Amino acid sequence: MSVHLSAIVLAPEGFDVVRTTLRHLAAQSIARRMEVVLVAPSRAGLGLDPELLAPFGSWKVIETGEVPSGAAGYAAGVRGASAPIVVFTEDHCFPARGWAEALLNAYAGGCVAAGPVVANANDRASSVAWADFMLGYGPWLDPSPGGDVDYLPGHNSSYRRDVLLEYEPDLEAWLQAESLLHWDLRKKGRRLWLEPAARTHHFNFSLPGPWLAATFFQSRTFAGRRMRRVGKARRLAWAAASPLIPAIRLRRCVRDLGRCRERPGLARLVPALTVALVTSAIGEATGYLFGPGAAPARVSPYEFRRDRHVTDRDRTAMADARFWE
Repeated sequence: MSVHLSAIVLAPEGFDVVRTTLRHLAAQSIARRMEVVLVAPSRAGLGLDPELLAPFGSWKVIETGEVPSGAAGYAAGVRGASAPIVVFTEDHCFPARGWAEALLNAYAGGCVAAGPVVANANDRASSVAWADFMLGYGPWLDPSPGGDVDYLPGHNSSYRRDVLLEYEPDLEAWLQAESLLHWDLRKKGRRLWLEPAARTHHFNFSLPGPWLAATFFQSRTFAGRRMRRVGKARRLAWAAASPLIPAIRLRRCVRDLGRCRERPGLARLVPALTVALVTSAIGEATGYLFGPGAAPARVSPYEFRRDRHVTDRDRTAMADARFWE
C-alpha cells in the first residue's frame, strides 16, 4: 500500500513514551495512508506494540545506534521515510481528528511546508506553562488565520521530503533551529502555509527550572546557527542589540495573546514572560558572540520526556489525554 504522509516519531527512551502520540495518530481519518517512522537507538530495545501500529498503512524503525538529538532524529526519519510528505511529531504534542488530512490537503496549493495551529494543553492556572506556550507557539496559537507565513511551528510541522533532502548533508544542522530553515525557504521563494483546519495540543514546560534552562540553550543554538557564516563585526552588532529583544518579543506576545479564547490575565503572565525573555536574550547574546557551543547537545534532554518537566496536574493530564475524541 502506498503512503502519502510519513509521521516521524522520536522514541529514544522506548515505545511506551510515545504511546499517547501514536494513539492520536492512529485516530486520524487517513491513518491507512500514513506511515509511522519510529526513530530509536535500536529496534530490540524499543519494546514495540504491533497492535497499536496496526491502523497505519505501514511502519518502520530507524535505528540510530545511540540516543539521537531531536534534530538528528528528525533528519534520520526524513532520510528513511517513504512518503512524499513528512510530518514531525513530539511525545508531548497530540493532534486532533482531521489534523493529518488537513495538512496533506494544504499541499494542493503549492506550498513546500504546512503547519498546524496549536492549542495550549496545560493546566490553565500555570503561568509558567502559559508563558512557555506564548514564547514558543504564540504566532500560531489556536485560533489563527490560515495563509502564507514566514515560519511555522517547530517540531510539529510537515514538509515535502524532497525539499528537505536538498539541505543534505547539513539537514541536521538546519533542523537545530527550524525557523532558520523556514526563513531560508522563504528567501528561495518557497511557500509555507499555516493550516487552521489542522489543530494540535501542546504540553509546555510548567516547572521553572527546566523551562529556563531549555530556553537558554534553545536561544543560544538559534543565535549560533544564525551567525555561522557571519563576520565578527556583525556578530558584535547582533549581540549589542540583544537587550532590545525582550521588549520586542513581549509586545508580540501580548498581541498574540489577544487572539486567545481563554487567555490568562497579563498581570499574572508578564512576570514569567519577562524572566524567560531576559533568559532568552542572554542565550542569544552568548550564541552571537561565541556560537552554539554545546547548546544543541545540552538542550536535547529537554526535547524528550516532557512529563519530567511539568507539574503533577499536567503529568496526569498528559497521561489521560484523548484529543481524538
